[in-house]
Amino acid sequence: MSQLPILPLLPLLFGSILAVLAGLWRARAAQVVAVVATALALAAALTGLVTVTASEPLHYELGGWPPPVGIEYVLDPLSAFMASIVALIGLLIVIYPVEAAFDLRPGRGVPVYPLALLLLTGLMGVMLSGDLFHLFVFLEIYAISTYGLVSLGGDRATFAALRYLLLGTIGSGLYLLGVGFLYFSTGTLNMAHMAELLPAIADSPTVLGAMALMVIGLALKMALFPLHVWLPDAHSYSPPGVAALLAAVQVKAGAYALVRILFDVYGPAYTGIDGVPVSAALTWFGLAGIVVGSVMAIRQTDIKRLLAYSTVAQLGYIGLGIGLATPLALVGALLHVLNHAMMKSGLFLVAGGIIQRTGLKSIPRFSGLGKRMPWTMAGFAIAALSMVGIPPLAGFWSKFYLVWATIDLGNWVAALIVVSSSLLTMVYFLKLFEQIFVREPTEEVVATAIEPSGRVVGTVGVLASAIVLIGVFNAVIVRQVLGPIAERMLG
Repeated sequence: MSQLPILPLLPLLFGSILAVLAGLWRARAAQVVAVVATALALAAALTGLVTVTASEPLHYELGGWPPPVGIEYVLDPLSAFMASIVALIGLLIVIYPVEAAFDLRPGRGVPVYPLALLLLTGLMGVMLSGDLFHLFVFLEIYAISTYGLVSLGGDRATFAALRYLLLGTIGSGLYLLGVGFLYFSTGTLNMAHMAELLPAIADSPTVLGAMALMVIGLALKMALFPLHVWLPDAHSYSPPGVAALLAAVQVKAGAYALVRILFDVYGPAYTGIDGVPVSAALTWFGLAGIVVGSVMAIRQTDIKRLLAYSTVAQLGYIGLGIGLATPLALVGALLHVLNHAMMKSGLFLVAGGIIQRTGLKSIPRFSGLGKRMPWTMAGFAIAALSMVGIPPLAGFWSKFYLVWATIDLGNWVAALIVVSSSLLTMVYFLKLFEQIFVREPTEEVVATAIEPSGRVVGTVGVLASAIVLIGVFNAVIVRQVLGPIAERMLG
């Protein structure tokens, strides 16, 4: 158990190396290695989640060097919760057929799986790191692998990857500059040790400037409006499996780091301190992102671009919950991290199945797909209805907690925007529902559209089932995991 904090990371790290060697021997072997590695990571993460929710957090000193000098991995309920989401989504995507997930023939998918495992390694490291600089290292590991994966989508995707590289580098630079300021002020990089030292220098301009730099850098990584400009192209032009990874878990790493630094390192008092209105900025930019992302999604005719702008809106909910900085709002934000991971990965994987079978991306050409691909489209409908916020599906409950939090604070404008956003979400999904379920199949659809393979339908089915189960048992998740996390950080 003393080594449990590092165990979710190791299968992914060594699997990324082994997948290269296995792929040189046999093309399919790279995918087998990826499935085994992510399954082991998921088992370790879930074991850690069960363990730390019933006991104290676990700490692992890398190389036997104790903190604050050495590097520390920490497994507490928040990191274990996030690590479980990363491993679960990663497992489902590497199980998905390579031709549907990555637009590649089976024999051409060998380099994809090492990159995907490296991306998951970086994300897992962000969740488990107890050291601010070590967290930066893992931010760069997942970013570099993401650039390569996005570029697999072709010429436009390569340009999108270049734009993401430039903006991502700015975000990383801002974060690292903030870490440097904190190190100069405290003499440590360990989060727990730094949290003990910061109250004594609370009014230091260097410390407050560091917070501003780190929040901006991580908001850019998270693609929080208006720092989202890299996201629509990166999600639209990358292969569906890559877009699912980006939307479901990659952008959540920035959100996790924001929560950890603001509430664990700085403490909740800092978020509203005079001169650095972090809480207000996250709240209002989150609300703006909800509106802008939803309106832009309504205007789209390409399925992946619609889902990309929808992600901008959904990230706004998470930013809103972090900005409100109350236990109830944080519960809503963290629950939406889980819900959005399931919903958006399911939607992008359905898009991958449609594209692989029919080659269609334009929504006006989707006429009658529900009759030709009934099981896949049923999974799509569940995920879409959850995004709208139809009870008792998962998406309803995170919005419910956020609305409750805004009402408790007397912020009726925010409450109205969150409720109204469900109507905007309904508008762009009704456009899809009309084409898929109401219209008769065109000759083009009849000629090409058939139910995808069992792995496609099964993966979408797992995500759809998870959306229903999370909605039905959301109270258990909140009571056992998210509620205690929020109370510890903000209570």
